[in-house]
Amino acid sequence: MSKIYSTFLSFASQARVVAKVFRRRILVFGGVVSGAGGFTSYFLQRGVLLTDAREIEREEAEITTQPAIDSRSLHVKFYQYRTCPFCCKVRAFLDYYGVSYEEIEVNPLFKKEIKFSERKAVPFIVVNNLQVFDSSVIISVLKSHMLGSRSVEETLAWYPEIMSKDSKGKDVVARGNKYQVMYGTTEELEARKDEAQWRQWVDDTLIHDLAPNIYRTLRESMRSFSYVTSVGNFNTVERYGAQTVGAIAMYFIGRRLKKKYKLHDDVRLSLYEHVTQWTQAIGKDRPFMGGTKPNLADLACYGVLNAMEGMDTFNDVMTNTDVRPWYDSMKQQVTLVAGAE
Repeated sequence: MSKIYSTFLSFASQARVVAKVFRRRILVFGGVVSGAGGFTSYFLQRGVLLTDAREIEREEAEITTQPAIDSRSLHVKFYQYRTCPFCCKVRAFLDYYGVSYEEIEVNPLFKKEIKFSERKAVPFIVVNNLQVFDSSVIISVLKSHMLGSRSVEETLAWYPEIMSKDSKGKDVVARGNKYQVMYGTTEELEARKDEAQWRQWVDDTLIHDLAPNIYRTLRESMRSFSYVTSVGNFNTVERYGAQTVGAIAMYFIGRRLKKKYKLHDDVRLSLYEHVTQWTQAIGKDRPFMGGTKPNLADLACYGVLNAMEGMDTFNDVMTNTDVRPWYDSMKQQVTLVAGAE
């Protein structure tokens, strides 16, 4: 839940922004939440009813012609698990755009690093005492903030909270418009429709391949947990426990997720098919899904695959698909902070 804004002035400013548009729009959202072992995805649909078309066009012209903010002027606190694919998506975005951030590795057993937060889930960021959750929302909000002149708090107003129930009847909070970037020219906004679809594909399809593949067999699960605990925030006792109990638990969770998402009996085949779907969509005439430069879909897909680096699954994907050239190019772009130019 967003924290109360620090001043009445900033709250009032945000309220004016929201009221200005929402007086003329009815937003209808539906949300379903599913997931296990930290692999959670949100499925959101939006319907928009517009009235007074000329007024809406005037308002949208106002928000798409704002001067851009230098991404390097941002500073955020980033709470993460090192190998979480959702966290890797956010980290790829922050690194590519040269955003200054403090990385806080959370202990997944006790989570003492995030006791201050009402939600005990990662990734999330803190900007000016404002907490922003959900990897795709974080990316969309920060990108929109960079392109516009409004504060992060004001930008977040374009991503309203949605209350829903999960399959067990528990309250779930998500945000609408999570794959939408709110600023840009008409041509840029049109191109972002394809970008948004592929960002959602990463969350709805590709990411569901990870757990069943990483924990495909008990032996593979043990090796994966050995790597995860070596880079995560574990002490010696916690590391030993995770490598045994955790690896066995995730092996069975992986099997359940394979059935839930209707993956092939050999789950590697599902992963290969989906990675090939990605590379075929890019084609041979452009280096990235975004064309000559990576877009947010490129960064999302790269982040998910990067979460597997160091594991058997990653090596198999690189060997048995054509994704290696794209992946290596993405790694170079992220390492060079190419988006900050």
